[in-house]
Amino acid sequence: MEILLQQIINGLVLGSMYALIALGYTMVYGIINLINFAHGEVLMVGALTSWSLISIMQEGMPWAPGWLLLVIALILSCVVASILNFVIEKVAYRPLRNSPKLAPLITAIGMSLLLQTLAMIIWKPNYKPYPTLLPPKPFEFGGAVITSTQIMILGLTAISLAILTYMVNYTRLGRAMRATAENPKVASLMGVKPDTVISATFIIGAVLASVAGIMYASNYGTVQHTMGFLPGLKAFTAAVFGGIGNLPGAVVGGILLGLIEAIGSGYIGAVTGGVLGSHYADIFAFIVLIIMLTLRPSGLLGERVADRA
Repeated sequence: MEILLQQIINGLVLGSMYALIALGYTMVYGIINLINFAHGEVLMVGALTSWSLISIMQEGMPWAPGWLLLVIALILSCVVASILNFVIEKVAYRPLRNSPKLAPLITAIGMSLLLQTLAMIIWKPNYKPYPTLLPPKPFEFGGAVITSTQIMILGLTAISLAILTYMVNYTRLGRAMRATAENPKVASLMGVKPDTVISATFIIGAVLASVAGIMYASNYGTVQHTMGFLPGLKAFTAAVFGGIGNLPGAVVGGILLGLIEAIGSGYIGAVTGGVLGSHYADIFAFIVLIIMLTLRPSGLLGERVADRA
């Protein structure tokens, strides 16, 4: 029972990060039917930017508490990631918007590799320890433990999801996003500017990815130029699992995928004495993807998308 409770906590923390990344995938796909495979690299840039900023601030502001450094790094990293994703959309995707589906897909993969290479040149390929900025003492209950960093991850995820839900459902930008997703040509006749809405969607996705990247780095204590690749693939799996193009589906898919991965690897590790658990953790996401695409391609909460004129 203690193992189950601990793995549920781990799964919720992991699933929260997957959910934030998956929201970026599903928002972009819902509006322009594009899988932005460079999304994981935006996460990586956000995490590495925060690492650089924290290193600079620790030297220049040794008196500052860790939480303040983390907040400043989070805000500035979101700005950098937003600018990057805005440029990616404007330079790499917008000229190909009316091209065959394969062209922007190949461009997205190429952009992912380009960003990895540029990050390797700028930050070097070695693994870098991410500083622990919150109190490291864990809290215990029911035989399970949870750290301050994990509590922060769950709290930030809940706040981000609440803000995003309100924005999409109750703001002018949210209405414009839903109209553009339904039919961009008709939306433009009603006064909506599809290019502006699409750029705003990429910026929002970048903010979510940057937040998730800093969470990921804080939880695992390391950053590196390839760190966004595997979380990006798993978040894409979560988006498909929940129903690509469906915001609640991305959240449900991310949380369920995190729970499946944590519980599965935890019990395999318990059975084998901790030898195989971590080695098999990554396969669960792709097993789920294969099963879901075979049995229900539209995902758990997949919605019917109207054909565009």
